[in-house]
Amino acid sequence: MADEAKAKGNAAFSSGDFASAVTHFTDAINLAPTNHVLFSNRSAAHASLHHYEEALSDAKKTVELKPDWAKGYSRLGAAHVGLNQFGEAADAYSKGLEIDPSNEALKSGLADASRSRAAPPPNPFGDAFKGPEMWAKLTADPSTRGFLKQPDFVNMMQEIQRNPSSLNLYLKDQRVMQSLGVLLNVQFRTQTGDEAEGAREEDEMVVNEPVVEKKREPEPEPEPEPEVAEEKEKKERREKALKEKEMGNAAYKKKDFETAIKHYSTAIEIDDEDISFITNRAAVHLEMGKYDECIKDCDKAVERGRELRSDYKMVAKALTRKGTALGKMAKVSKDYEPVIETYQKALTEHRNPDTLKRLNEAERAKKELEQQEYFDPAIGDEEREKGNQFFKEQKYPDAVRHYTEAIKRNPKDPRAYSNRAACYTKLGAMPEGLKDAEKCIELDPTFSKGYSRKGAVQFFMKEYDNAMETYQEGLKHDPNNQELLDGVRRCVQQINKANRGDLTPEELKERQAKGMQDPEIQNILTDPVMRQVLSDLQENPAAAQKHMQNPMIMNKIQKLISSGIVQMK
Repeated sequence: MADEAKAKGNAAFSSGDFASAVTHFTDAINLAPTNHVLFSNRSAAHASLHHYEEALSDAKKTVELKPDWAKGYSRLGAAHVGLNQFGEAADAYSKGLEIDPSNEALKSGLADASRSRAAPPPNPFGDAFKGPEMWAKLTADPSTRGFLKQPDFVNMMQEIQRNPSSLNLYLKDQRVMQSLGVLLNVQFRTQTGDEAEGAREEDEMVVNEPVVEKKREPEPEPEPEPEVAEEKEKKERREKALKEKEMGNAAYKKKDFETAIKHYSTAIEIDDEDISFITNRAAVHLEMGKYDECIKDCDKAVERGRELRSDYKMVAKALTRKGTALGKMAKVSKDYEPVIETYQKALTEHRNPDTLKRLNEAERAKKELEQQEYFDPAIGDEEREKGNQFFKEQKYPDAVRHYTEAIKRNPKDPRAYSNRAACYTKLGAMPEGLKDAEKCIELDPTFSKGYSRKGAVQFFMKEYDNAMETYQEGLKHDPNNQELLDGVRRCVQQINKANRGDLTPEELKERQAKGMQDPEIQNILTDPVMRQVLSDLQENPAAAQKHMQNPMIMNKIQKLISSGIVQMK
């Protein structure tokens, strides 16, 4: 049951429904409170919801339950990062690397945490430069309006918007000082010898007091200055880098990978502000099977992209490409955890259907690998025999447990499914029993026990027509099977009982309620032809006799009689 809840949680997490994932993982934890993987998964779901306190609590529990599991420290580090506790995050990642020194997720997490811990404090004036309001204020003020026609000034202000901490680099420019005064509603002036004899030259900030300004004549608009050399040079570098990229793309299409790498590398040297050059080179390394080089380029693209605040889609693309390279390596190493973690990181940047598909494939490959490693028919037979012993002792929950283990050890054994279906029937878990019986038949269509198990479940569910069909199908493979013959006899008795109208009021009411939930019965009752037939049965006996000669109509009437909807007197 815990595995089913875990599977539902994993499915919800993969689809982005993190709240449902938390609910399912919680259900699984209630059933298996010592399973460290469940706490780890719930920690990841909490972190995706930005519930970092809860994520931290679950991560700590994961480490407590399994202190030698590296992934637990990865969860712990991620929770600390979410709480801006970069020192604690770095410590957690370091402990994880002591256990698994080659873990890429831990290495990346440690690098990010260390970088964040060492980052300088934000500039106190940074907020003044945020958003379109800055440009509106500078345009509205006559003292700064003219600056906006000067490309070098515009470039400086754009750089300050992207990186507020760079303000200190431009404070010597009087235009920036003037703009800062307008944005903060303060006035900067420089003392001179005339104003304060013997005083040091320094900027003084005075808060503007509300005054009545004299009407000033409109200032003449300054002529636009020519494009500065620096901006022109940057543009030329950009164009040159793009040409190198185009040549790299052409070489890549021709599968001339060495030439493609050469062009992409040149583009990176010319312009390091476009991470697409790096991700393209990573794609070439991937095609060449140089997976380590591909991963290095992808890590570099992610790091540089975050420094430049590049489009999150480009960062996600780099992470997805890294996941693909790790997936290729996992076919040899058999370690799919880094692959899954990398794809999950990519999805937090941008929810791309292709990345989600790759994540599902990696999770499926991991599950199949685990099943292959767990596969052992001999142990499966031992577990099935243990289940049989508990079944004889009427200890059905224990029997279910051993049959389940037998199925894990040998998923192709129809006997384990058949026996577990019998247990579920004894426990009244009819849907689970029906599912196991159908799986048994799917694995071996000639195995008569599968049909007797399925027919018994359907009989207990009072689906007598369906049970009859199941028993008859089983008899095609084993005509003399007494258990199947007895099943047919019991079904006939119940069906005839309904046909004769011998049902008690309670039985009739129950059967009618169940029949009305059957989609086939609903279709019969909404069929205009059948509605006319039913009307003729009551009011026009001659027409009714004619209808009865139609085998299809007769079959539908028989289903209505069996369900108690129609009663023959």
